[in-house]
Amino acid sequence: MTTDDKNEFEQAGEDQELSFFREFLVFLVENKAWWIVPIVVVLGGVGLLALFSATGAAPFIYALF
Repeated sequence: MTTDDKNEFEQAGEDQELSFFREFLVFLVENKAWWIVPIVVVLGGVGLLALFSATGAAPFIYALF
């Protein structure tokens, strides 16, 4: 292992970690996986719907269906 490799390795270890959302965005851009975005949006909407169904907003949500 050369000193350049070690320096790159040490520098990579010292870099700040990305947040989950930023890492996901970088994944989408680098892999051109834009088809995943609608799936995540729909799953997030269903999750919010399930979350709000257990609150005082439930009567308003039930009226939608």
